[in-house]
Amino acid sequence: MTSSTITFAGGPIFDGTESRDGYAARFRNGVLDALVPLDQIAQDDQIEDLHGDILSPGYADLQVNGGGGVMFNDDPSVHTLTQIARAHRALGATRILPTLITDTAEKTRAAIDAAIKAVQTGVSGIAGLHLEGPHLSERRKGAHDAALIRPMQQTDLEFLIDAAKHLPALMVTLAPESTTLQQVEALKRAGVIVSLGHTDAPFETCLAFSKAGAQCATHLFNAMSQLGSREPGLVGAALSCGSLSAGLIADGIHVHPDTMRIAWAAKRGPGRIFLVSDAMAVAGTSLTEFQLEGRRIRRENGRLTLEDGTLAGADLCLTNAVRVLTEQAGIPFQDALAAATSVPLGMISGKSKGLKPDLSQMIRIAPDLSQVRPVQP
Repeated sequence: MTSSTITFAGGPIFDGTESRDGYAARFRNGVLDALVPLDQIAQDDQIEDLHGDILSPGYADLQVNGGGGVMFNDDPSVHTLTQIARAHRALGATRILPTLITDTAEKTRAAIDAAIKAVQTGVSGIAGLHLEGPHLSERRKGAHDAALIRPMQQTDLEFLIDAAKHLPALMVTLAPESTTLQQVEALKRAGVIVSLGHTDAPFETCLAFSKAGAQCATHLFNAMSQLGSREPGLVGAALSCGSLSAGLIADGIHVHPDTMRIAWAAKRGPGRIFLVSDAMAVAGTSLTEFQLEGRRIRRENGRLTLEDGTLAGADLCLTNAVRVLTEQAGIPFQDALAAATSVPLGMISGKSKGLKPDLSQMIRIAPDLSQVRPVQP
């Protein structure tokens, strides 16, 4: 049996941590075989010229509400997940957590069932599930329906723990106002990624929930208690607590670029800031509006808003987020690209370093960050 080998050269190779110039990436039978200096490429290698493009692991987007014209909330099914994943793959995200926005218990169960079936049947790109609510704070509800927000009950807890057994990754955004420390401890033991968000909880409460097992904060600065002179809030907890990571919507609208720069400099490790799109149905389409549970969402000038002007998700892909971070917030390119690839991947897989060996998970990014495409369709 002969092996199939292809070598990518002619552009930077990003390995999840740093960008390597003067190297080529050789894949054998679809798996990374070696990174080699350009002068050591074998004469008989099949060369794929990158023409200056950056070869990188695909993006891992942990907050994807919709795409390709559909919302997960509208029809939590394998068909919908397939359509959403396909749209985001074209935008460079090879692993996503489809995200259900606060909804009924019945819709939540349907979403979990759909995600489990999608994983079991091998729908490409579905890396698990993100449940953003319904156990949030009404005071920080954002675009979530206040009528559907409710405290976590024992039956909810048991259902989430059972779901975690069947999913490669389950992230749950919750607020201390609607949950308890004991519930978070139980979720953590079950392997659930607990993220604090849509909360008005004070700093000390957020630290207590971090100690109980919360691992990150959902869309840093947005829909959460803010950093103040005497009360640091969840923003302060996310930045000062090394055990917390934080998702960031880097569109220059949800968070000012200078605020992003300050947050980046202030973040205490080992927790990291990672990029999320918070994408809605319009992602990958030319749609100018869509419906969210009967409410009209308008798309205009890079914003998605309810009729009252409330931001409702983001009109963003992670390539644009990387560009905003580098060009407007002054974040080093390698750090920005890691925030879209290896850092979020580490949140859901525990693997945060090194070039991902599977060719099907690689992408090509234009050097001016104007476009991206999968290496394999």
